[in-house]
Amino acid sequence: MSTRRKVNLVTLGCARNEVDSEELAARMEGAGWDLAESAEGADVVVVNTCGFIDAAKKDSIDTLLAAHDSGAKVVAAGCMAERYGAELAESLPEADAVLGFDDYTDIGARLDDVMAGRRHAAHTPRDRRTLLPISPVERHASAAAVAVPGHGDELPEGLAPASGPRVLRRRLGGGPVAPLKLASGCDRRCTFCAIPAFRGAYVSRPPAEVLEEARWLAGHDVRELVLVSENSTSYGKDLGDLRALEKLLPRLAAVEGIERVRVSYLQPAELRPGLIEAICSTPGVVPYFDLSFQHASGPVLRSMRRFGDRERFLELLEQIRAQAPEAGVRSNFIVGFPGESEDDFEELAEFLTGARMDAIGVFGYSDEDGTEAANLPGKVDPGEIARRVEELSALAEELTAQRAEDRIGTGLTVLVEEKTENGQYEGRAEHQAPEVDGTVLVRGEGLAIGSFVPVVVVDSDGVDLVADPA
Repeated sequence: MSTRRKVNLVTLGCARNEVDSEELAARMEGAGWDLAESAEGADVVVVNTCGFIDAAKKDSIDTLLAAHDSGAKVVAAGCMAERYGAELAESLPEADAVLGFDDYTDIGARLDDVMAGRRHAAHTPRDRRTLLPISPVERHASAAAVAVPGHGDELPEGLAPASGPRVLRRRLGGGPVAPLKLASGCDRRCTFCAIPAFRGAYVSRPPAEVLEEARWLAGHDVRELVLVSENSTSYGKDLGDLRALEKLLPRLAAVEGIERVRVSYLQPAELRPGLIEAICSTPGVVPYFDLSFQHASGPVLRSMRRFGDRERFLELLEQIRAQAPEAGVRSNFIVGFPGESEDDFEELAEFLTGARMDAIGVFGYSDEDGTEAANLPGKVDPGEIARRVEELSALAEELTAQRAEDRIGTGLTVLVEEKTENGQYEGRAEHQAPEVDGTVLVRGEGLAIGSFVPVVVVDSDGVDLVADPA
């Protein structure tokens, strides 16, 4: 009879957290733990929390409380745990431990402590940007001494070859798509965002390490790689090569078994002409632009400490579509930022109307702990923020539905991801990222999951498309 104990790992938040969880899963298995599909029968439930906005934090707390109700021991990890540390531990006695990123390398020992009833003192949060040199080119040599989730390190004996880059990852879900982390952290200083303080300074993964993990994922039936980070356009700046991503994309697309590479989290201010060309013209890389616009009014963007305005952003989209007319474009926007006037709001609405994006996320501003924006004057009334969110969301829904309708009659290539209950197939085209964008319903027979199928779009339903095999 096995004496290995069972741990259930719950992941909340973004694709970057998914990668972190798969690293944790590999570490836990290496330390002698079996992974359980659910809390039922598990000795410990580890919740990889999200700490980005209030709604995500509430979801994290609710998930931790539900795990406690299962009767298992409960461990909080991830961004919310890192961001609040001892404060979270004090306010949530239902959690048997609150672990920060520095605990990840010893996760097996931490779980042993929980099972033995030994209390692990939660950390006092600190600004993780201070752990590495300010200069990016001086940073990389020091990064090995700092815990950076999703970047891996030496594996336990017997889990990897003795030479070459090591893959510290254990897939938690199936399917032909997987996120692949390019980098962690962020050097930008947006006034509304707390992520850099608890994720730390920007650190790129070496190209050889990224390529080795891509090969590993291909060996686990992955056909599409989604490159993730807090800011993919900064990749390589700490490696001394601002064109590192342009050079890496063809090599990733050439990995045997990988047929589609997608880049996410692009900063408009850093989107170089060479990178646009690489994304639009590299075989196997899809012309997809996940652009972090956040707003379109110049004054609001300056207050956010960001670049651009409506005219510049429209010019950027023109540059992209000059090379790839059917390129997919998505973005998120914050309304009700301190000082946002009705004219600023109308400027944003006008930008959305002219941008012809495939997917649009709209969020109402709320103060975040430790951010500069929380102390800015000119706060917009919450009721007015709600009104603006509702109005802009309705416009976004109308515009993205029209964009989908414009694709009727066009040919696409769909990655088939699942079979529906009525026997049809669902997948995604080049302009659709997993989870956040629409999907394509393919009315075909005998299609294989993980296959790429040429289709013709025959109908649309909101942002979703309906297609027949070509």
